[in-house]
Amino acid sequence: MVRKFALYNGNIHTMNPAAPQAEAVGIVEGRIVAVGTNDEVRAAVGGGESLDARGRTVVPGMIDAHLHFLSLSLDLSRVQLLGVQSIEAATARAAERAHNSPPGEWISGGGWNYNFLHDNRWPTKLDLDLRISAHPVAFASQDHHSLWVNSRALEVAGITRETPDPPDGLIMRDADGEPTGMLIEGAMRPVREAIPVPTPAGVETALRAGMREANRLGLTGAGSMEGPDALVALQRLRATGGMTLRIYQSIPADLLDHAIALGLHSGFGDEWLRLGHLKIFSDGALGSRSALMLEPYAGEPDNYGIAVRTTENLRDLIRTAAQHGIASCIHAIGDAANRLLLDIFDEARANGLGPGLRHRIEHAQLLTPQDIGRFARLGVIPSMQPIHCTSDMFGIDRWWGDRGSFAYVFETLRRSGATLAFGSDAPVDNLSPLAGIHAAVTRQNAAGLPEGGWYPAERLSAYHALEAYCAGAAYASGEEAIKGTLEPGKLGDLVVLSQDILAIPGPEILHTEAEATVVGGEVVYGS
Repeated sequence: MVRKFALYNGNIHTMNPAAPQAEAVGIVEGRIVAVGTNDEVRAAVGGGESLDARGRTVVPGMIDAHLHFLSLSLDLSRVQLLGVQSIEAATARAAERAHNSPPGEWISGGGWNYNFLHDNRWPTKLDLDLRISAHPVAFASQDHHSLWVNSRALEVAGITRETPDPPDGLIMRDADGEPTGMLIEGAMRPVREAIPVPTPAGVETALRAGMREANRLGLTGAGSMEGPDALVALQRLRATGGMTLRIYQSIPADLLDHAIALGLHSGFGDEWLRLGHLKIFSDGALGSRSALMLEPYAGEPDNYGIAVRTTENLRDLIRTAAQHGIASCIHAIGDAANRLLLDIFDEARANGLGPGLRHRIEHAQLLTPQDIGRFARLGVIPSMQPIHCTSDMFGIDRWWGDRGSFAYVFETLRRSGATLAFGSDAPVDNLSPLAGIHAAVTRQNAAGLPEGGWYPAERLSAYHALEAYCAGAAYASGEEAIKGTLEPGKLGDLVVLSQDILAIPGPEILHTEAEATVVGGEVVYGS
């Protein structure tokens, strides 16, 4: 029996410039067969299941171009510190979890942000030690480039005063040379490796919960930046038909040789699970003040951030991957890191390397005026997270000063001809695409600050912000032929919203919800 589904009586924004509005959409066997009037869709679909939108706004299924899906899914059951404003509040949550956990069990989680802590200092192991002694504790910062641990965690990981700083990281120390409990970049590795790996059953349970949460927020697809453990778990879920979120999975840089040996390339897979770009890190992050800068951080004349790979290593990775049909997506926060990558992509283009590959710079947070136009010119996609803008803006004012006027330049990049792809970087930040659209449109946080928006000239229209979560994200994964707009031939992925985000004032977008999410013609959230 042919599976049929139709949605009628909708205020449908198709995001297809050739036919931008419709009132109905019909889906047969997971693919859209008709978009138009109620009568046109009835004629094309006939019987089957139907959904009366009752005038509600309908948009294409939204795609988060950059997150860490397994981490997000596992974090749903861990200690959540996103938004905490004091070290005391964070340690209280840790102590509560420890009280309900067997002695010796790891207490993990994260989300704290140095720039939001009223204490105006880095957290230390002593803050945790005062409340917790029988458990190792590890809390990632919001940007996941710093790790706050207690003494027990340092002991389990084998980190002492004699432990040297790794080439790509920093062990913060007190005046006597003792580790303070704050680990930056590569220095986090021993602790991360010491934390027990969840069981396969636990991972599957977490992934299902993560997909339910993503569907609840209006997401039908995601680009996940993770390793082989996530890919293995997703393959198991795919085999059982348990996926309700389409995943575009990156290839870790340290596994490039293995991917090449297997003959893998960007785009390998199917409409549910596909391999994507080679994921590389070039620098750190703002919150840890490790993003690579052309000029030092304000008040820290010797701090230019951290280059986590040499220029030659980055060049070799990008070149080798491209020669084997693998595009690269590279994390770059600081202006120096972004310029370096654009230079490398410029060299590759001049040498005719990997024609047709859609390289991406992930985050692209701080640029110089002379580098902004290079994205469109080189065909490099700025894969950005607008929710980071409203999380980082006050930290940017503090640490980057006037350079902040060239941070998160959404509108300038769009006008230059670059294709924007938006995501959340969850669990680093809020997974909700509607919160991300609100941030891009208003450049204000949930409290409406700053008044008028932070560098308001870079605000996007709601249409262009939604486009970056739909067509832009689909283009960034090379899937624009099957995703991103509502038109015949494409996957039957759509979302019913409680308000028309293209018509309401920007601040109201934050109060909009997904009332139903449809993936492949199946209602996976709502009714």
